[in-house]
Order: sequence, then structure tokens, then C-alpha cells
Amino acid sequence: MKKELLGLPEKLTQLSSSDEKNIKIFSGRSNPLLSKEIAKELGMELGQIKIKPFADGELYVQIQESVRGCEVFLIQPTCPPVNENLMELLIILDALKRASAKTINVILPYYGYARQDRKAAGREPITSKLVAKMISEAGADRVLCLDLHSEQIIGFFDTLVDHVHASPVLIDYIKRFIGNDDLVLVSPDVGGVARARAFAKRFNDAPIAIVDKRRMLDQQNMIEVMNVIGDVEGKTAILIDDLIDTAGTMCKAAELIKEKGAKKVFACATHGVLSGPAFERIEASCIEEFVITNSIPLAPIWIQSEKIKQVSIAPFIAEAIRRIHTGDSVSGLFI
Repeated sequence: MKKELLGLPEKLTQLSSSDEKNIKIFSGRSNPLLSKEIAKELGMELGQIKIKPFADGELYVQIQESVRGCEVFLIQPTCPPVNENLMELLIILDALKRASAKTINVILPYYGYARQDRKAAGREPITSKLVAKMISEAGADRVLCLDLHSEQIIGFFDTLVDHVHASPVLIDYIKRFIGNDDLVLVSPDVGGVARARAFAKRFNDAPIAIVDKRRMLDQQNMIEVMNVIGDVEGKTAILIDDLIDTAGTMCKAAELIKEKGAKKVFACATHGVLSGPAFERIEASCIEEFVITNSIPLAPIWIQSEKIKQVSIAPFIAEAIRRIHTGDSVSGLFI
């Protein structure tokens, strides 16, 4: 596994000493390395917080420095274990609110339950909306999310939402390490066509292709790839998705693209959930490299993988935090 820390084209402007008196950055335990990188980019230290479990599994949280009247940024992706990290987020939010923080901004590099954003069958919950309302009610004044599974989730929150994208850092990696020649950007399903087109524009309007897939009835994470729409023959294909879970879709799509004549197949996604049989599938696949961000920490097993390349979104999240604090535009930072 190779980790590339790719930054912004220009060096970030660190917060001034006067800013630091009014801003605090805290981190939960779900991705502490990313939180430390973000704080470092801003020239700050993470706030002091105590989190420990009781014998019965309940969590104890104490904010160990004053936040009264401060603008607080709390970094806590709700990645696996999702329920534990979500509950920790809610408890920290309540602690900050009761400690009289002026505003609380929740930084969610990964939003768990994002795929449960609609009713696909009768008597199902819309868990994505439930979680959004919980975060809003717990005290979040603003939420910054990275590559949500669907745009409609923004409307589930009863608070301000900034939705940003990791595409600049992924595109930077592709240009630097894969190249621009004979590329075709491939969406692994119809729902991701807009994402593939956005990437294609950054490669001189490179062609796109779509993998038509059909999901097996009543079986989550089980798909049947049907066909490739578009020309991939003789090209370097790059599969683009927002997240990779068990890697079944991506690996089957890669096989089909290879059968259709692609020279090489790469894959990239913002969120590497990488659960279940993902390791075995990716290692056995025809995919040359699998590029993901560090929105979710990698499990130890992935350190062994030569196919996984991880890039850091810390500089971009740090710049988004700086812009929120100074009142500058956040949308202008990302495509």
C-alpha cells in the first residue's frame, strides 16, 4: 500500500494567532490520523478531549478545555464501526453544546448510512435521514460532508450543509501517476454517470463509458454485470465511484471492461470501506491500481496490498475549514 499526500496547488494560509483564540478543532476516535493532518495543515493542535468506555460499553466524554464563545470544528467520520462512531459523535456534540460553544461545525469525511437514502421496498426505513436529523438535533450548526452517496441527503439535515468533493485530489493522482493518454472514464453504474462526466472534463473531455449492472433481488452487495455502454477498446479505463465496500461491483466491472479490449484498468473512489471479501477480490482482480482517499482509516491487512494507493484529503478539508471560518466561498474549492 502506497500513501501519497497530495496538497493544493498553492500552500495553505494557516490561521493567525488571533484566529486560534476563537477557533477550536476536536477529533473523535474514528480517524485520528486524518484529524491530526488537518490540524497540522492549519498550524493548530487538536483540542483536548477525554473519551473512554464504561464497563457496560457506554461512553464517557469530557471536553478538557474551555470552548465558551468559540467556533468549534469536530472531525468524526462515521465509518465502521458505524454505530459506535455515530454515537460517539452525538455525545461529543452534546458535550460541546453544553460547554457553551458559539457554533459547532461537524466535519464528516465519511457519512455512514448514506446508502439507505430511500425506500427500495415496503416497510423499510430511510436511515440516512434519521441519522441527519439526529446530528442536527444533537447541536450541529453546520455539517461539512465529503462525497455523499446522493445529493438528496443534503436536504435531510435541519442545518447548514457544505457538500465538497475529493475529485481534485484523485484527478491530481491520475494525472501524475497514470497519465492522460487514451483515457476512458467509466461509471460502474448508471447512477454515477454525472461523476464520470465531471472527471472527463478535467481530461480534455475524455470519452466515458457505463457499466450496465443489475442487482440481485433481496441480496445486498450482490450484483450481476450485464454490459458495457461505450468504447473501451485499446484505452486505459479508469473506473470512478464514490465508495467501495465489498468491491464486487468494481471487480466484475473491471473484468468486463478488460474483456471488451481495454489495455489497462484502474479504479478510484473517495471512500474505501473495504469490508468482507474486498481484499481477496481486489488482489485477484485485473485492476492495476485502486486509488482511495484517507476519509476512512485502512485496516492493517491493506498495508500488505500493492494495489491500494491512498491519497490524503487533509489539505482540502483544512482549506474548507479555513474558508468556513473566514466566510470565504467553499464551493469554489471543489468541482
